Amino acid sequence: MIERNVLDLRDASETQVAIVGGKGANLGELSRIDGVRVPPGFCVTTDAFRQVMADAPSIDDRLDRLSRLNPGDREAIRTLSAEIREIIEGIAIPDDLAAAITRVLARHGEHAAYAVRSSATAEDSPTASFAGQQDTYLNVVGTAAILRHVGRCWASLFTERAVTYRLRDGFDHRKAGMAVVVQRMVLPHAAGVMFTADPVTGDRRAATVDAGLGLGEALVSGLVNPDVYKVRDGEIVSRAVAAKERAVYASPDGGTRVLPVDPRRQEVPALTDAQVLRLVRLGRRIEAHFGRPQDIEWCLVEDDFHIVQSRPITTLFPVPEIGDRENHVYVSVGHGQMMTDPMKPLGLSMWRLTALVAMHEAGGRLFVDVTRRLATPASRAALLDVMGRGDPLVRDALETVLDRDGFVPSLPDGGPPAGGPPSGGAAPAPIETDPAIVTELIERSRSSVAALRRDIRTKSGPALFDFLLEAFQEHKRALSEPVSVQAIMAGMEATWWLNDRMLEWLGEKNAADTLTLSAPDNVTSEMGLALLDVADVIRPRPQVVAFLQGVLDKGVQDKDVLDEGFLDELPELAGGAEARDAIEAYLGRYGMRCVGEIDITRPRWSERPATLVPVILDNVRLFEPGAAERRFRQGRQAAEEKRRDLLERLRALPDGERKAAEAERMIDRVRTFIGYREYPKYSIVSRYFVYKQALLAEAERLVRAGVLREKEDIFYLTFQELHDVVRTNQVDDRLIRRREAAFRSYHALTPPRVLTSDGEALTGAYRRDDAPAGALIGLPVSAGTVEGRARVILDMAEADLEAGDILVTVYTDPSWSPLFVGITGLVTEVGGLMTHGAVIAREYGLPAVVGVERATRLILDGQRIRVHGTDGYVEILP
Repeated sequence: MIERNVLDLRDASETQVAIVGGKGANLGELSRIDGVRVPPGFCVTTDAFRQVMADAPSIDDRLDRLSRLNPGDREAIRTLSAEIREIIEGIAIPDDLAAAITRVLARHGEHAAYAVRSSATAEDSPTASFAGQQDTYLNVVGTAAILRHVGRCWASLFTERAVTYRLRDGFDHRKAGMAVVVQRMVLPHAAGVMFTADPVTGDRRAATVDAGLGLGEALVSGLVNPDVYKVRDGEIVSRAVAAKERAVYASPDGGTRVLPVDPRRQEVPALTDAQVLRLVRLGRRIEAHFGRPQDIEWCLVEDDFHIVQSRPITTLFPVPEIGDRENHVYVSVGHGQMMTDPMKPLGLSMWRLTALVAMHEAGGRLFVDVTRRLATPASRAALLDVMGRGDPLVRDALETVLDRDGFVPSLPDGGPPAGGPPSGGAAPAPIETDPAIVTELIERSRSSVAALRRDIRTKSGPALFDFLLEAFQEHKRALSEPVSVQAIMAGMEATWWLNDRMLEWLGEKNAADTLTLSAPDNVTSEMGLALLDVADVIRPRPQVVAFLQGVLDKGVQDKDVLDEGFLDELPELAGGAEARDAIEAYLGRYGMRCVGEIDITRPRWSERPATLVPVILDNVRLFEPGAAERRFRQGRQAAEEKRRDLLERLRALPDGERKAAEAERMIDRVRTFIGYREYPKYSIVSRYFVYKQALLAEAERLVRAGVLREKEDIFYLTFQELHDVVRTNQVDDRLIRRREAAFRSYHALTPPRVLTSDGEALTGAYRRDDAPAGALIGLPVSAGTVEGRARVILDMAEADLEAGDILVTVYTDPSWSPLFVGITGLVTEVGGLMTHGAVIAREYGLPAVVGVERATRLILDGQRIRVHGTDGYVEILP
């Protein structure tokens, strides 16, 4: 007999998540895997839940109010969610549903004990587990009790933690459904959890088993410590047996109870080694069925394992899909580019098409396979050297992998090192120290972008994509142009040479930092100073200042109503026309920039000029007129004084004239070339904005033709897929929605600096003992020490600075440089010696420490901190 709104677990499958929820679907799949025992049961479907919700119209208004709440508004969430739960629990289960459940219970055993489990439609999916967000009730006995607990499971869709989780991740409360699994209880000797991949390191070859006596509830609730086993390649590689003083057992009258464990059994392992290995083999079978690592709940009854749940481990960082079974080592592109956020598919494919090396995608991020460069002694040394100078954490992570025998193949040298700059003591690249070289390179780049902008205007449809493929070749040619590469390397190598030699000869750390102040031709530092000039135009016009403050206040209240048309309103105010002209002139030169600018899909300043409003207002408030020219002049003067000081001290040393002459040549090279280090990135994003505008024009045509819902849908297609859509006027909308959901899920993942093909994520460590106890260790990139208030800012558009503030953030790409003029120090979680944030910090003379793990969580907004930019650590002050 088929019951309406009730489905046997054996009939559930992963295609029926919308009907039986994630937990019910997974249990149905498990029951069909050969050799896997699943306690029998049934599922009360989401149709029943929606029927009950439809009978409670008073919930609608509360759901509307709930959807408008901020995830941080805990009190309002607590109050509203409690009201909704009370309403749902107060609804009587419809007679027809109660009768259907009663009939099914009669077939399964009316007087048996059951586990009643919530099974939400958004739960236990590949991208969001929602583990622990809804409720489970164990050892429920009797029809009346089961019906009552079904209602409680429905209500648990609106626990405070579940509501907060959905708000934070952008899930629609109305689209979330709740099924309920009713499953025969098993009374185990032991129970626990198994991860088929190491949940800490991500290693896919290592499984971990947590085991305890009695029901697994004791482990899940944290009541007891489990026995912990790690199994790798079919062998137990580590075990830790806990003292088991208590255990949770089923109570004869329903529910559970905590009982003491016989002292003679407390030190006895919950599982034998043979059982552990058998359980892991079972886990591998389940993992193979679902196609991804699993978090599995198990029970042991008379030497038989029963599986009561399996869900994807959603916290693991994905591994690039190469298609072979060889070992691979990948280095994060995002850490080098100062953009560790996930990228949308169009952004990923465009960066790969215009990059000079092959890249692989995982978790919405890009990685470079460095396995072969690590395989030979010469290329390995060159790679470790350049990585160590840029980001010591990457080097340490790579060395950790190299220490493992056999993971990286060992090959003989077959030629020169595979790229990378030589060590700091080696002679710089052979290029003349001539400012005209930089001038010519910049002019050549400007001409190339102008030609691209001119030629692309006449291209549309499939012809546009043919044109772009040719433009990408010019893009890569410009990036690899030998003189440009030599100019970049000349400035970097001269900086390393000076720092190494001044430390050796004079005992001075980071001597080159001051020498880079106000270096010529640095387009990124000029960008920050130019916004000071914009503030000079706006400052004496009070109506404009008040209007911009209104734009900012409106955006703070609701980002969805951010006024991007404010420039058109400015001319109506006294002095507004001049203010608009100043902002538009700024956008004319720098409007292609934005946070995360390596992703072509990110909104540019020209597209969202209101992003700049808080920085402009900070500049109006914090600076006097003429600040840009003053700062540049002061920096140039400080650099010249440092030059004279170093040369004078060097001449006083033995063999001082030679040392001073060598240093002077290197100082000239730094001053000539270090500013150009920033220009290629400016050229890249300039070209990217041209590409983007052309592609969006095609997207608008597709929207008008009814092919796409909205033009931003193209961001979830690769370049080739978009080409096919333009050619055929057909698109797979379901693919776009899946990609959109996957992209949202990637925000919860933290990309590692180094990733192996086994899935192991390595962040590296600083091997240092030269910092005070409790200090946060990082990489020193700009000398000096500063103390001030920490401003933890994750979104540049929300900046609100005061004089003397120290910026603490995850990363700073060039778009953050306008903020640098208003701060006194910098701390970031990501960065290296020659990344853009470090270069500009030195350019502005800001003490800076980068690569400080979890800085934005360990440092609280408003705390006083001391940044030691010379020695590379941060102190949190009382």
